[in-house]
Amino acid sequence: MGELRQDMKTRRFWKNYILKSFAVLGTIVAVIRIMVLFFPARAELLDGISFVVILLSSLAVGLYLNWPNPIQAEYSSPKTKIKIVKGDIFSQSGNIVIGVCNTFDTETPHIIERKSLLGQAIDKLYEGSWKELDKQIGDALVGKVPVSHIEKEGKKEKYEIGTALTVRQGGKKIYLSAYADMDKNNKASSQIETLTKSLFDLWAEVTTKGNGQPVSISPWGGGLSRISGVLPAQDSIRLIILSYMFCSRKEKVADELTIVVPDDQFKKLDRLELQAFLSSLRNS
Repeated sequence: MGELRQDMKTRRFWKNYILKSFAVLGTIVAVIRIMVLFFPARAELLDGISFVVILLSSLAVGLYLNWPNPIQAEYSSPKTKIKIVKGDIFSQSGNIVIGVCNTFDTETPHIIERKSLLGQAIDKLYEGSWKELDKQIGDALVGKVPVSHIEKEGKKEKYEIGTALTVRQGGKKIYLSAYADMDKNNKASSQIETLTKSLFDLWAEVTTKGNGQPVSISPWGGGLSRISGVLPAQDSIRLIILSYMFCSRKEKVADELTIVVPDDQFKKLDRLELQAFLSSLRNS
């Protein structure tokens, strides 16, 4: 019922609901009129209480036809599926994406907050051992050259924004995308332009290392990047989807992309608009 109430706050819902309800009403009335032509004695079917019952039935059927469905779409070119779901990314069965800063700091809680997605990954996948993840990151960074040096607590080597690494833990591949720039006070930030670049670099890494396996990602814009004011979850989701589809049309990225939205963000989404957006990509 929560998702129905969420949909009912949008104009798209009421437009679809009214159109479908009246379409059902028109169909029923047309059928009855045809019956009356052959059976004139049944003309009372369109009178008084009978019509009220027909009207209420049409409204009920219209509600049924507009009942919330999962937000998803399947595509034949490229052959993939995209889903938008509510919940915890760590409960997903496939590989996951985690955004990090370009110094690849991992130390919790002094530098990386435990409530951040990276902090949660350390607690849930590495049993709180940030040093284990740090070792894996060090191995994955072999061959990659830092672009600058910064004097701060923690790691001091900066890598190019968009640098993507793959580590493994708990049967999952974890794609780390350096989409945020870390300053001397260990505060990370980003811009829409760098987020976009990071997404394209991320999908290239997933294409190379993922073997087509399903991948899950959460909306970007909040957390490390600190630009949720100009890139709310609704727009972030569209940006993720577009970048994924563009890359998928060049080369297969994954069989399935799941965008996992935390509860507090999901309730603010225009679900019907997102479904319409996914559907529109079939014809683009």
